Amino acid sequence: MTQRTLTGIIAVVALIAGIAGALYIAPPSGESPAPEYFQAYPQPKPLDDFSLTDADGQPFTRENLTGAWTLVFLGYTYCPDVCPTTMASLNKIWPKLSSIKPGANTQVLFLSVDPKRDTFQRLKSYISFFNKDFIAATGPHAEIFPLVRNMGLMYSLTEDTDKADYLVDHSASVVLISPEAEVLGRFKPIMEPGKLAIIDSEQILADMPKVVITR
Repeated sequence: MTQRTLTGIIAVVALIAGIAGALYIAPPSGESPAPEYFQAYPQPKPLDDFSLTDADGQPFTRENLTGAWTLVFLGYTYCPDVCPTTMASLNKIWPKLSSIKPGANTQVLFLSVDPKRDTFQRLKSYISFFNKDFIAATGPHAEIFPLVRNMGLMYSLTEDTDKADYLVDHSASVVLISPEAEVLGRFKPIMEPGKLAIIDSEQILADMPKVVITR
């Protein structure tokens, strides 16, 4: 083997390695980057029909979740920590979130799991405090519980509801619903010792375009 041949082989190997390395570091532009924080369900889950009441006292059904990308957070207005913190975080990113894709509508739904205390008047006042564009709804547990389970979340009344200040256990995740009213997955709260478990709103803002662009 001549020196010139050996040099040529080395150059070809280096070129191939360089191309492979570039593809590994930067995938082809035709491929969308995968979400890092969003946890997609194995398959989109169509929402079953439900009947609730919104903060204006009007019927709120599955139809209200069609035609828009919906971020759903469930909680209750008497919640002392996770709920107000999460709603404030969603409000912080709302200006960018509401225009995440040209021609695509986005909405934030606060789903109350405490219908006994959360009248639609109280929901109206609560949600308006964070953002007048946000929507809220509640209803009887017979309607709420199947809907929450359908979304892959949970809640439970662990205290005597005859007490004025009873607490409600509930998921702290934010669920993403497609314009076709399908549950796509959730943004789970960040769990750190000694800290409140809440979602990372900046990660939601970073991942939403990656999810939306694939639909």
